[in-house]
Amino acid sequence: MTVTPEQLLQLTVDAAEDKKASDVIALDLKGISLIADYFVVCHGNSDTQVQAIASEIRKTAQKAGVDVRGTEGLDSARWVLIDLGDVVAHVFHREEREYYNIEKLWSDAKVVEFA
Repeated sequence: MTVTPEQLLQLTVDAAEDKKASDVIALDLKGISLIADYFVVCHGNSDTQVQAIASEIRKTAQKAGVDVRGTEGLDSARWVLIDLGDVVAHVFHREEREYYNIEKLWSDAKVVEFA
């Protein structure tokens, strides 16, 4: 079974929320960037929580048959990037999220609303 980008987005958001990620935001990059269709941005309040969120996202994607193309930053747990192809997840530590303000950098992207 093939997972659509929208299904992968929902799986990623659900996985982050399952580990109590804070301020989970999905950005629609279609027509703006060739990097991915969606970015998921969230943060944890400790290194341990950031690692747990990132691990859950990876595990959920793999369980759905999605190839995790790469993961960066898991050891330092300050900014973990998980490349799932159509979806890229950015899991920040709270201070790094405030500092890098990735949502402002991609401000032309629409925020995806979830029911």
